[in-house]
Amino acid sequence: MSILVFTKEGNALEKRCALLPENAKAYKRLGATVLVQSGLGESVGIADQEYIEAGAEIFNNRKDALTKADAVLSVDALSFEDFNLTPQTALSVSFFDPFNHQAHLNQVQSSGRSMIAMEMVPRISRCQKMDALSSQASLAGYVMVLNAMSNLNKTLPMMMTPAGTLKPAKVFIIGAGVAGLQAIATAKRMGASVIAYDTREEVAQQVQSLGAKFLQIDLGKTESTAQGYAKALTPEQLLKQQEAQAQCIADSDIVITTAQLFGRKPPVLITNEVINRMKPGSVIVDMAAQDGGNVEASVAGEIIDFHGVKVIGTGNWASQVALDASQMYGNNLQALIQDMWDAETQSLVIDDADEVLNSALLTHKGNLVNPIVKAHYAKESA
Repeated sequence: MSILVFTKEGNALEKRCALLPENAKAYKRLGATVLVQSGLGESVGIADQEYIEAGAEIFNNRKDALTKADAVLSVDALSFEDFNLTPQTALSVSFFDPFNHQAHLNQVQSSGRSMIAMEMVPRISRCQKMDALSSQASLAGYVMVLNAMSNLNKTLPMMMTPAGTLKPAKVFIIGAGVAGLQAIATAKRMGASVIAYDTREEVAQQVQSLGAKFLQIDLGKTESTAQGYAKALTPEQLLKQQEAQAQCIADSDIVITTAQLFGRKPPVLITNEVINRMKPGSVIVDMAAQDGGNVEASVAGEIIDFHGVKVIGTGNWASQVALDASQMYGNNLQALIQDMWDAETQSLVIDDADEVLNSALLTHKGNLVNPIVKAHYAKESA
């Protein structure tokens, strides 16, 4: 019988948690022992007693619980000091960002322990219920519109009043992936006039189906990865995109950038010179600010005023709607664990040849086993 341990997040700014009581019930039905650190659900209004009623056991001694774990599940990666307390056969499941944390990855690999990165779960039909990257990105798109709206000095919808007519706000969204599409839908529901752009012309129909206009820019040949992410543009294409977008940005009240390239630094799409062309009081939300930014002026974790334009780079968007984000993430984890579960032995089985784990598993039995991450670091060291 596998012991699943759920720990409180080490980052005080992280309000999400990896387990809701409904998930605990599901794990108990599988036959797992569920250990929950006291206070795990405090940030989303869930008391320890609710986990107990769902069949989980509450612990206060984190070190003691970790020494018993077959798997530790969390939102952010465990510190190596915590992970090193677990048995050598233990598995950690969390977001990890393996492309930017090589030292931590090397420590876990050398320790012989196994790690799954939830952002590496492949985008195939079998994995839709496990796709934590998409579930959290969808919420991020919603939250970014709310952040922009709360910092804008005007209303989003058109309003006809005895005192005059207020025009709808103009919103420009760059990137029509999961986050971008949700941002488009949210801004449209709020009554804004929305234009969107993506290097993948195949998403134009999705943008238009949400009632937004699609900005056409001829960049020549552009491609998507097997996972559906946009591939990096050439320097010439990026310059052409920046120039074509500049007028649309200058005309907009709100600009939201969502261009994150998997495993690579995000491209700078909005220069300071372009920001200077925007109206005072306008707002930019940079989804990629914490990874380097799509906006030259953005500062990770902060809202700044750049010559009268607010640039929002606070990040950790899904955590701002932590209850729903925890529900979605908890369900993503549950689907993954159920997929790995052996009913006969009532335990987790790590099959590194499995299609899902071949993409999501980073380290196993002292080896770096992920082909995408291995190729990334081989290229870096070449």
